[in-house]
Amino acid sequence: MVQVIWIVLAVLVTFSAGYLGYSKYLSRFLELDDENETPAHKYEDGQEYVPSKKPVLLGHHYSSIAGGAPIVGPITAGAVWGWVPALLWIAIGNPLMGSVHDFVSLSGSLRHEGKSIGYIIGEYVGEGGKNMLLLFAFLTIILVVAVFALVVSIVFNAFPQVTTASLIYIVLALAFGVYLYQLNGPFLPGTVLFVAGVFAGVWVGIQYPLALFPAVGDATYPAGTVVVAEVLGLGSGAWVPGAALDPEALLVPNTAAWIPVVMIYAGVASALPVWVLLQPRDYLSSFLLYAGVGGALLAVVVGTLLATSAEPLVVADSLGAFEGFWGVEGAGLAPLFPLLFITIACGTISGFHSLVSSGTTAKQLNKETDARLIGYGGMLGEGLLASVALITLAVAGFADPAGGIGAALPNFATGGGIILTSLGIPQSFGAPFMALVLVSFLLTSTDTAVRLGRYMMEEIIGVPAGQTAGSSDVVGGLGSLLGGRYTNPVVQALPAYLLVISGQWLTLWALFGGANQLLAALALLTATVWLANWDDSKQLYSTGVPMAVMVTITVLGLAWLAFYSNVYQNIIQGGASGEALISSIVQIVLALVLIGLALALVKKGYDNISTVRDRTGGAAAEPSDD
Repeated sequence: MVQVIWIVLAVLVTFSAGYLGYSKYLSRFLELDDENETPAHKYEDGQEYVPSKKPVLLGHHYSSIAGGAPIVGPITAGAVWGWVPALLWIAIGNPLMGSVHDFVSLSGSLRHEGKSIGYIIGEYVGEGGKNMLLLFAFLTIILVVAVFALVVSIVFNAFPQVTTASLIYIVLALAFGVYLYQLNGPFLPGTVLFVAGVFAGVWVGIQYPLALFPAVGDATYPAGTVVVAEVLGLGSGAWVPGAALDPEALLVPNTAAWIPVVMIYAGVASALPVWVLLQPRDYLSSFLLYAGVGGALLAVVVGTLLATSAEPLVVADSLGAFEGFWGVEGAGLAPLFPLLFITIACGTISGFHSLVSSGTTAKQLNKETDARLIGYGGMLGEGLLASVALITLAVAGFADPAGGIGAALPNFATGGGIILTSLGIPQSFGAPFMALVLVSFLLTSTDTAVRLGRYMMEEIIGVPAGQTAGSSDVVGGLGSLLGGRYTNPVVQALPAYLLVISGQWLTLWALFGGANQLLAALALLTATVWLANWDDSKQLYSTGVPMAVMVTITVLGLAWLAFYSNVYQNIIQGGASGEALISSIVQIVLALVLIGLALALVKKGYDNISTVRDRTGGAAAEPSDD
């Protein structure tokens, strides 16, 4: 039997080498200098541009980029193709590709007034390229909101204890924001007090679980669960849109009812000034995340070196090291290349991170050199989360890889609870705690995504830096509606909600993975174009090679999704009709549109780089001087 500590050691070795060596080189290469004024200071407004302490901003950034994807992806990929391919992609790809992607996206935004990657590429390839990328990013945000709201709701249904704990930590975050920014309370004592409150909230949640609607069929909630529908006389919940009174259904009433609640929360949170909820909540929740990821890694070490039983923590027999190029039987025909690299959508590299880095984080960075820890280091932290997810799979086993998200998410909490027993933590506490860790990632990512979607739309309609659609005199009418602080969340949430209640989880996940990884390729393209225009002598391999790899992977993956999974398997072979046919057609169209958009932008970027590198004369002017 293989001990799971080898998974931990493999990741720690490559990640340490990446941070101590490669990120240091990149920091010099990008010429980060604390003498330069960051956008947070230049446009400080107490709303969006707010200089932040490094640990506070790291907490926000890490909480925002780490969602459900680095948990669901590695678990699903490990079960289908084996744990070794999943581990190799995380351990090698993260420091060489994903962390570079995040670090350079953040640094590039710093040199462009805190603007997004869409604005940056527009500086060099024109307004058309900018709007193409921004619209692509906006559509990706809608998929992010849909997927994350669904996953939060699934976890709330599986662990009602987490619902109560999540409500408590949101209230504590609001109070912490007032404590820090209005009452000017001392930072360290406040941290100790409020972090203790968050952990106490886990205990309260275990004592008083909360659900909106009763469990379906033979499913049960923990003893003492407060069911809102029973208190208010709302019935079984069969009337909730998308709900099914089937215990095997993905959207049982309790799950379906939480989805709009989560989306409303995300919309309200995204409209508030960052100091009210976003910064303090992300900072507090980061302690949950550090405890969950760090605690699990520590538990593996303790469970191996100080095991009291005959066997330390080992990989379960039900999980193979390598299940072949086409994966395990029962998961469908799934080629390892390119689908593995799309399935693990965030643990190695994620386009969504470029939106966070060049959206909220760049507007809050206090000093340029902070970008190394927050950008590169933050992505390594997400890689550790993906590794923990793989470890929970290894410990708990995964007998049904075709079970999808319904099997993946409980596995993380269950396996995490087993691992934490090595530290003497009862599984009855450890499992809900790990579920709360997952929800903490998801909630912060969801409302940050909605805020980023508003930023994308503001740049599309031309809102000047430091202003909003509602306050700018250059934007009116439809622009104010699409980019408004309170109306834009509705523009995002409505289509996201319609996608979720359709029940087409497989469609959502495939489109999310493909769009997300394709966005990563386009963010790397943007970075490469910026570097080429900045200085003729800048090497382009650090961003250009990962960009070429990701373009190849995503184009092939989306082509497989369009032509094999849908045209051949669903339509020709399966004879899809009705809703299934419509779903397949939508997937085909979206996949082909994404491929076409990516190739068009790559062509624009290549033409720009060729022009810059072929010209004669000295180095290009610093882009931020435009």
